[in-house]
Amino acid sequence: MPSNRSKVTLREITADSVRTICNLSVRDEQQKFVAPNAMSIAQAYFSEYAWFRAIYADTTPVGFLMLEDKPEESEYYLWRFMIDARYQGMGFGRRSLLLLIDRVKTRPNATELLTSVVQGEGSPQGFYEKLGFKLTGEYEEEEAIMRLIL
Repeated sequence: MPSNRSKVTLREITADSVRTICNLSVRDEQQKFVAPNAMSIAQAYFSEYAWFRAIYADTTPVGFLMLEDKPEESEYYLWRFMIDARYQGMGFGRRSLLLLIDRVKTRPNATELLTSVVQGEGSPQGFYEKLGFKLTGEYEEEEAIMRLIL
């Protein structure tokens, strides 16, 4: 059973792990903020820019993230991110995003990481702000764009 002392890693999703990753889910009230992992994985397979990983705490899958990685345009966008409802509040979200930020910093001409949030009650906006993301004032399809300067 994962604890807040578990080692967090980002791992490739395999034929053996895909069903488990697809079954991870946020709390009911958070469903409107993130697509199901199965949808994200399907989209990733049809995007040349998707880099996606399962988030593990020790040997337990606890979440999923997906980066839109466009090095030729120096664009890096946190496209999807979720921690399963059972594992929220244990620090896995913060630690996995710090791993992702470290990865983005190694990419060509990476100066910022963007993401977007649905605003309102229960929005992850505050979580991202604690990591240093700031609202840009721009919106895409009713989602507020946030930027982290690397």
